Amino acid sequence: MLPLLCLALVLSTLVPSYGLPNGAPTSVCDNMLPFHGGGIPPLTTKTPFLITPQTSVVGSGQMLKIDIESFPANIVFKGYMIQARAADPPNNIVGRFVDSDASAIKLIDCQAGGDTATHTNTSPKQELTLEWTAPDNFVGDVIFNATIAQDYDKFWVGIPSERVRVVASSTTVAPGTAPTKRPTTTTTVPPYRPAQTEAPVAADPIYEECGQSKGCFGFPEGCVDSKNCRAVVTIAVLGARYVFEMKAGYNRPAYVAFGLSSDAKMGEDSVIECVPEQGTVNAYASWTTVGPYGSTRLGVPQNIFQVLEKSYNDGVIYCKVERDAVSTVKGQKFDLLNDKFHLLLAAGSSVESTNVNYHDIGRHVSGSPQSLAEVGPVQGSSKLLLRLHGAFMITAWIGTASLGILLARYFRQTWVGSQMCGKDQWFAWHRFLMIVTWALTVAGIVVIFVEIGGWSQVRNPHAILGIVTTVLCFLQPIGAFFRPHPGSSKRPIFNWLHWLGGNLAHVIAIVAIFFAVQLQKAELPEWMDFILVAFVAFHVFMHLIFSIGGCVSERRSGQRVTSFPMADMTPSRNSMSSSERKQDAAFSGFRKSMLFLYILIVLGLVIAMVVIVVLAPIEAAYNSIKDQIMN
Repeated sequence: MLPLLCLALVLSTLVPSYGLPNGAPTSVCDNMLPFHGGGIPPLTTKTPFLITPQTSVVGSGQMLKIDIESFPANIVFKGYMIQARAADPPNNIVGRFVDSDASAIKLIDCQAGGDTATHTNTSPKQELTLEWTAPDNFVGDVIFNATIAQDYDKFWVGIPSERVRVVASSTTVAPGTAPTKRPTTTTTVPPYRPAQTEAPVAADPIYEECGQSKGCFGFPEGCVDSKNCRAVVTIAVLGARYVFEMKAGYNRPAYVAFGLSSDAKMGEDSVIECVPEQGTVNAYASWTTVGPYGSTRLGVPQNIFQVLEKSYNDGVIYCKVERDAVSTVKGQKFDLLNDKFHLLLAAGSSVESTNVNYHDIGRHVSGSPQSLAEVGPVQGSSKLLLRLHGAFMITAWIGTASLGILLARYFRQTWVGSQMCGKDQWFAWHRFLMIVTWALTVAGIVVIFVEIGGWSQVRNPHAILGIVTTVLCFLQPIGAFFRPHPGSSKRPIFNWLHWLGGNLAHVIAIVAIFFAVQLQKAELPEWMDFILVAFVAFHVFMHLIFSIGGCVSERRSGQRVTSFPMADMTPSRNSMSSSERKQDAAFSGFRKSMLFLYILIVLGLVIAMVVIVVLAPIEAAYNSIKDQIMN
């Protein structure tokens, strides 16, 4: 049991590795987003790295040196990817880099030969100078954009340089155009910078008039009121004009998308995507598919909307589009004037050439179909079944299963002579707790299949582990019903299989709960992992206490605390006599006290986790309660 529980901690921390030690691939040329750990998001904090061109003006066809350095100095990085893009639309990648240092610079071809530079290895680098040649017959401003990886799970995407003016090669570059290069220093104290007065943060204008002149819909639930959504869409109806605004900036999304659905489920929905590409934002019409779930722009008319405004600053996507009041997509008519729709909103961290990928940053669906002309608040779909699934599984496998296993293992020789329903106390309570575990597991698996409407498409082992747990949970009572008589030669085989099946199901269920915390749809805080770790540590600790207590009891009284240790899996001639079974084993009072403590602690942890699941996202629930109190 102890090794299996320890295995739960180890398995829950495993993350697949997709390292690219030899540089970035061409598949990330557009978004420059590394695919680390199956989708580790980039940091959104201020980067310590600078992309510094050594001059601010360069002639076409001439060479320019660019420094990658840190501020403060001596902060190392392991990987990079850098491109020069035209500052004005269409923001194409321009120029080419020079392979001046084969040990640190590798050129890849994104739009043209050698237009992108990346690392050749992950050895620590303090600073790096690259050489870039401006394109011939090009006049205009360019900006160098870079992705810098300080470590495998710590990287920044889209770090911009100052603008560099590319002039005709015949133009004389005026002196003094070179920017002041920050001197390299070995001290850990950053160079002095004059104090700057920060301007107050202005309210985001996208939330203005929400619920008054336009409808607003965002996630997580309640974020529109707090004006702090991970992604938000607004709908304004101006006569026969339908204007949509979309915005997303959480975890530097690769897209934000808004769709119209007839059934609140993904599949056969008309969607408009806003995707940052080459420094600007492009909008596309797309169509969602089922079997498998996904989206595509192929065969979708792109003339059903017009882009009014767009921007992409500091990882925040914004676009404003006007959609035709009546349009036909894939043979289906979308009449915004007369029909009602469920609203779909999604954001994700990766895209491909003809479609966006899974909405791993977030997804929200309105609860009921509505006319787009309605200005009132847009409520999200009910998450009752999702919350019930989480509450049932936590209660079953953190609560009742843990207690039932503990009773069967350590309390067979406690409450001797006291029976309930004609059975020994330990067996009656063990059976009751495991029946509750079975019932909660069945209920949990049913409600989640009803909620999702099929198999989960999320790249997370939670669903598979949940199915394995459910199968084992079903097999346990079936095996117990057909268990051989205690005197049978097959009874030891049953004992081993029943012990293995129960403990294996328990461990896999706990690991599945660890993986559930990573699910975007669950909206659970990352710190819930600490509560789960606390439970596992406490559960293992109590097993150690009861095991040590059993050994002490055996040595002192010659009686064994339980008939369930490994030695008793196979009955022998030295089994306890009937007279020995008529009295409690030594230290029964201690075991009862520790059992009472265990029940209190586990009950508290279960209640805490169920509350977190039911109120998820807990931050939004807290803000909502606080606003109600303040008002």
